[in-house]
Amino acid sequence: MELTRLFDLLSYQKENHPIKDTFSYKYDGRWKNYSTDDVINIVNAVSRGFLKLGLKKDDKVGIVSSNRPEWNFIDLALQQIGAVSVPMYPTITPKDYKFIFEDSGLKYVFAEDQELYDKVKKASEGLSFVENIYSFENLNNIPHWSELRESGENDTTDLEEYKKAVTPEDLVTLIYTSGTTGNPKGVMLTHNNVLSNAKAVSENLDVAGIRKSLSFLPLCHIFERTSVYFYLYRGVGVYYAENLEKIGDNLKEVQPDMFTTVPRLLEKIYDKIVAKGMELTGIKKSLFFWALNLGHKYDRNKAQGGWYDFQLKLANKLIFSKWREAVGGNIKIIASGGAALQPRLATIFWSAQIPVLEAYGLTETSPGISFNRYNKEDMLIGTVGPALPGVEIKIAEDGEVLAKGPNIMKGYYNQPEKTAEVIDKDGWFHTGDIGEMVNGKFLKITDRKKEMFKTSGGKYIAPQYIENKLKESTMIEMAMVVGDGQKFPGALIVPNFEALKEWCQHKGLAYTSDSEMIKDEKIIEKFDREIGKANDQFAQYEKIKKTILLPEAWTVENGELTAKLSLKRKIIEANYKDEIASIYNN
Repeated sequence: MELTRLFDLLSYQKENHPIKDTFSYKYDGRWKNYSTDDVINIVNAVSRGFLKLGLKKDDKVGIVSSNRPEWNFIDLALQQIGAVSVPMYPTITPKDYKFIFEDSGLKYVFAEDQELYDKVKKASEGLSFVENIYSFENLNNIPHWSELRESGENDTTDLEEYKKAVTPEDLVTLIYTSGTTGNPKGVMLTHNNVLSNAKAVSENLDVAGIRKSLSFLPLCHIFERTSVYFYLYRGVGVYYAENLEKIGDNLKEVQPDMFTTVPRLLEKIYDKIVAKGMELTGIKKSLFFWALNLGHKYDRNKAQGGWYDFQLKLANKLIFSKWREAVGGNIKIIASGGAALQPRLATIFWSAQIPVLEAYGLTETSPGISFNRYNKEDMLIGTVGPALPGVEIKIAEDGEVLAKGPNIMKGYYNQPEKTAEVIDKDGWFHTGDIGEMVNGKFLKITDRKKEMFKTSGGKYIAPQYIENKLKESTMIEMAMVVGDGQKFPGALIVPNFEALKEWCQHKGLAYTSDSEMIKDEKIIEKFDREIGKANDQFAQYEKIKKTILLPEAWTVENGELTAKLSLKRKIIEANYKDEIASIYNN
């Protein structure tokens, strides 16, 4: 069959590779599987339930929930009747919800639990166009999503006529980008936008034996959502993690063949592994760091001789096998996106036979623009890979990355002037990222165009590059480079406090509190040495001259990180203006 709309993936899976675990979730501590047929029957019933409510083509419906099968049921049911989903992060404020409700004019909202229902209810006050709010959990006196399913189960409405009315160029979803300043913009994505991307990713991942996946990145973000459509296309079972804290347990239970992630989570896995290595003693500790050093020298694209290969094989048997067990034991692919991945991190995971493929894109590009392949010829650590099939990339005169292809959004909802700012008359989307082509085929992102700044000496500083180098230290959890208009760049540093505690124990320093320890002269000197190691890799004008250690990490909840864990620089600068000023006062 020909796939032209996202909901066609259900029929395609049934015809080509029906599975018993299309979607799986833990209810009351036990995994429940929904087969291909289960999903089709539920989605058809919910589509009919929506029609009985009077929902029409192009009507908007909100989803506010963590990952679970009900999210997909509502999404796919809306698609079949030509309605549009408006997914939202569970972590945003009622004020943010209200803006999205008003801008999209949505008619219904699905909220996961009591807490989210209350936030959504508050946001909908005074908005007469919001007709009802449904929940995914069973709540007292609140409509449950299953009411729609039950309403449609005994209905005989022929859905085929509604499906035929949906074209590949119809709007399928409206995704509001979190942004770092101002109100979010509604990104309009069509069936063809997202489906073309899911199919292009499948052409990239020609790895055999991908059977199960673990999903924990938010479904409201297009990276994870397109990944789920790819899983439907390939007949890969999707298991939803219980929460971020339970990922380790769920990996061991599910034993997935792949998952998608953001670099921050890989950094945490690595830091936790190294921290455990630090706790070892004697020969075990020596072996651990011998393996680690071997791994850092790994180069997938270059032969390093029989002796190195023998040692690495031994290291994989003795040490790295435990790393693979920690991620379930079956991992064939980890796809990383959303932010820059440290090359050092990718290298060590590859050496441990845990392949990490870095991808690049934006919500506006559905999301993929480029993606490293598994084969050696199309994979280069330190880059985000070649362009996806069907996507063109070019570098503008000022270094900005431009993209063109079937994945480019329809535009920003209700904002034609904003759309014109990013999509030029020739159809090129301006990403806002600075990049370069390596070896004529691999895209390398060097920074955000808007985040680059100039020192008083006239030198341009690319903060992301420096920050990623700083975070290669296991002692540094977060870093933000500052210095716009100043004589030199400085940095705000959030220590990895677990690693710091280990270091203090090793040095015989009594640990009191995070806020007290960062004032200790010996600890300040330790971080100065860590910064010095990174500085060795920078040009003279890029070197960090002064840093401030901070006692608390930046979080999504306090507004200093976006939902995909990018720095909200303006907010952090405002919150720490005194600390930044102290860098340049002397």
